[in-house]
Amino acid sequence: MGRTPENKRQIVAELKETLNGSQLMFIINYSGLTVSEIGDLRNRLRPKGAVCKVTKNTFMGIATQDDQRWQSVGEILKGDSAFVMVKEDLGGAIKAYQEFQKVSKKTEIRGGVMDGRVLNEADLKAIADLPSKEQLIAQIAGAINGVATQLAVGINAVPSGLARAIQQIADKDNAAKEDVAA
Repeated sequence: MGRTPENKRQIVAELKETLNGSQLMFIINYSGLTVSEIGDLRNRLRPKGAVCKVTKNTFMGIATQDDQRWQSVGEILKGDSAFVMVKEDLGGAIKAYQEFQKVSKKTEIRGGVMDGRVLNEADLKAIADLPSKEQLIAQIAGAINGVATQLAVGINAVPSGLARAIQQIADKDNAAKEDVAA
C-alpha cells in the first residue's frame, strides 16, 4: 500500500519543521544497517541535539527546494539516505556519528549542508574537531578570570606601594629630626 498525498505532505512538513531549527545537516548512506542499529545511532545523536530521519530523497528535495540554507543538499541526494539534522552541538553530533561508525563499520558520510554551502567529509571532520560550547565557555571564563586576577593584583599593588613611599618619607623626616636634635 502506497502513501497517500496527505501523508506525503505531512512527511515534507515535518522535515521542513525539523530543518527550520537546525544549523547543520549531514547525509549518511545507511544501507546495511538494521533497525536496532539505526535506533542506536538515534540514541547517540539525541543528547547532542540532533535527529536522524530516514526518508526518501524526493521528500527531502521537496522540503529543501524553497529554502536557501538547504537547497544545495540536492547535489548529494542519491542512494539510501539517512539525514542527520543538528540543532545544538554540531561537533558533538558529528563525533557521536563517528563513534557509531567505528562500531558498525556499515555507513559512510556522503556530505552535508550548512548555511547553503555543501560540506564534504573533511569539512565535517573539521567541525567535529572544534571545541564544544562548554569548552569554549570554560576557556573564555578562564581568560576573564586571569584578567580579573591581574587587575586585582595591580589595584592592590597601588595602595601598598603608596604606603611604602609614605613610610619612607616618614622615616626620612624622623631621621632628619633626630639629626637636628642630636
